[in-house]
Formats: sequence, C-alpha cells, structure tokens
Amino acid sequence: MQRFPLLPAALVSLALSVSSAHAAEPPQAWLASWTASPQAVWRTDFLFPSNVPAVLQAQTVRQVARLSVGGPRVRIVLSNAYGKAPLRIGAATVALAASGSAIQPGSVRTLTFSGQPAASVAPGAPLVSDPVELSVPDLARLTVSIHLPQASPVSTFHWDGRETAWIAPHDQTQAARIDDGPGVQATTARLLLTAIQVEATAAGQAVAILGDSITDGASASLGMDARWPDFLAERLAPHGVAVVNAGISGGRLLSDGMGDNALARFERDVLAQPGVRTVIVLLGINDISWPGTAFAPREKRPTLEELTNGYAQLVAQARSRGVRVIAATLTPFAGALPGTPLSNYYQLDKDALRQQLNAWIRASGLFDAVLDFDALARDPAHPLRLLPDYDSGDHLHPGDAGNRALAEGIDLSLLFTNQSPRPAYKAVLR
Repeated sequence: MQRFPLLPAALVSLALSVSSAHAAEPPQAWLASWTASPQAVWRTDFLFPSNVPAVLQAQTVRQVARLSVGGPRVRIVLSNAYGKAPLRIGAATVALAASGSAIQPGSVRTLTFSGQPAASVAPGAPLVSDPVELSVPDLARLTVSIHLPQASPVSTFHWDGRETAWIAPHDQTQAARIDDGPGVQATTARLLLTAIQVEATAAGQAVAILGDSITDGASASLGMDARWPDFLAERLAPHGVAVVNAGISGGRLLSDGMGDNALARFERDVLAQPGVRTVIVLLGINDISWPGTAFAPREKRPTLEELTNGYAQLVAQARSRGVRVIAATLTPFAGALPGTPLSNYYQLDKDALRQQLNAWIRASGLFDAVLDFDALARDPAHPLRLLPDYDSGDHLHPGDAGNRALAEGIDLSLLFTNQSPRPAYKAVLR
C-alpha cells in the first residue's frame, strides 16, 4: 500500500486556518440581475420596422439598463446569437448612469475579455466579460458602451428595449456623454448587450419572467422602468432576489414570432441564467390571436391540448433543472388593437380559447403556484376587457398603472423560499 508523507504541523495549522477563514465568509457566485432576450433582426418587409441600422462600423453603441439587485462586482454578456460571422468588439466600458447618455464622473470601468480589451463574439455564441470592480446598489442604472471597429452586420438585437440607446461615430466608450455630437443616432432597440450579472452570495436567487409584449413592456413609459417586471424588481430587491425579464414582444409559446418560440429559447433565456430558481410564465395570447391576422394570415390556431402540452414541456424542462414554475393567467383583450392592421387580433372564439386555457392553468395542478392576472386586471363590469384604469389604450397591453397593479398583486411568498429581507445593497464608489 502506498504511503504519503505526513504534512508538517505548521502547514496543517495554516491549511486549517485558511479553511476556517473561507468557511466564515459566504461563498460568492454570479447572479443574473438584468437581461434582454436576443432576437433575430427581421427583414425590411416585416410589419414593424427594426429600428436598427443594417451595419455598424467604427461606431460606439451606448445603452442604459437598470439592475434589480446590486453587488461589489459586475460583468456583462454580449450576444451574437443570430450572426453568421464573428463580431469584433474593439473596446467596451461600464459605468454608473447619469441622465441621458451621460455617466457619473469617476465611475467608468474598462471591460476586458479573457484579459484583453478587444475580443470577437463567435457566430451563434455569447461573450462574457471579465469581472470588474464596480460597487453598484440595488436598482442601479448602468451604462454600457461598446465600440465596433469593423463593418458588423446587425443580426441580433432585442427590439423593444423601453429605453433610449445611442449610436455614435468613433470609439467613445470613455466619453462622459455621447448624445450631443454630430452623427449620433438614437434607437429604442437593444444591440449586443443581453445580460448584466452581479457578484452575490451563493444564496442569491433570481426570478425569471418568460413572456410576450405584456412582459416586454409594450406601452410602458419609455425610460421609466415601468414594466411589470420592473415594479416586481423593486419589491424583491430588499429580499436579495433579482428579477430578469425574458419577455419578447410578439413572443409565442409554440411557434416562432418576433423571436424564437418559448420552448426553443427557454434554456438560453431562463434556465442558463445564473441564480434562477423560479420562473413565471405569461404566454399564449399571441399563439391564440396571431393566426388569421397580418402576422400569420395562413396559420392555423393551436388547440387547447397543444397549448397545455406546450406548458407541460416548459415545466418538464424547468423541473429537470430544479426550477419552480409559476403560471399567470392571460389577461383580457376584448377590442384589442383597434384601427391598426391587427384589428382582427380579438375575436370571440379566440377569447373562448383564452378562457379555456385560463381555466386549465387554475385547475391543472401542474404548476408550483398560479398568479390570476386575468382576475386582477379585468373590468368587473365588463370581464372580457381590461379595467380602464389599467388599460394603456390599445385594450391589450396594460399601461404603467396596470403594470404596477400586476406586480403589487403578487404574493411574494410564492416566488421564493427561505429568503428573509436584507438591507438594500448600498454601493460605495471607489
């Protein structure tokens, strides 16, 4: 039998002291604190404009994102999910946001990738930056600036960012602001940036929300963090629980729409996000209502069985990763989108299918919990319609007040377990 030499007593003592010191400190981990799900840029003949240039070259993209929980270090994730060629990043920075495109003095940090200030994002892949020391508080707004030195076709984006972004000439990643010079373009789409992660304790957790335009924030006030996941983030931050928004406008459960179907993107947009322990699913209204409209004129509407089977597959994927699933019932939409090319989005037979799906969500017992958004958002006098105070005006999407009501109507104890309130993370700029 092979014998190994005994360690000297001094080394044993040192090893034990180091082990004890590490044991006294909670282990650290990365936590998703903000996300924007990637979409493929659509063709110019699509019903909605993409609002992004076809090519970026020798330009800087600057965008602002509000985190949910803070931490002492951050890192970003870029995406080339739908690109066909490597995407060259010349430089990138992160900073605490001021107003507009401005950053707070002294807060800019240069990002590196595997120790280098420049990098390439492989086709179809993400790119994770190295961690950077930047102490950020809960609900902080961060500014991320990315310089693209070479001709870069824009193939991956997030269409409805609910925030203004700026595209400026040259490398302005270190600039105090970039919206006041010549040649600057503005867009409300997200480009390249798909996630921001913070360093947290291993006990940190996130709630992901898989949804469509109601979750993505269509009709929420621009630049005001007024989507219902934003209001939920404000409620959960004191508990150390992050909220990541995996909504895509035009998103569907079973079929591709203005993004990949939910079953196809669930792994990337939810299960792969660090710290996700619970997912809320609010999906299905576009599956029900797109067929027969200008979006999908020749498409057949799914059956109730097809929809429920889709939900069951999401649950199976989530449970295999130890993630809890909470389903939200579909909100009323009578009279939706009047005076638009989608004025036939609502029909009585479509609403009948919505109500059948809602009844199944409530009674199936498949989910860890159910949020009855239908009951919360409907007008008691006209149950097929949104409550007027919650209606953005298009009779489909809640406005700011409706978004707040959805978030405030959630029993937080359903969203996490063994998580007591903690003091809000307060950053100190160093």
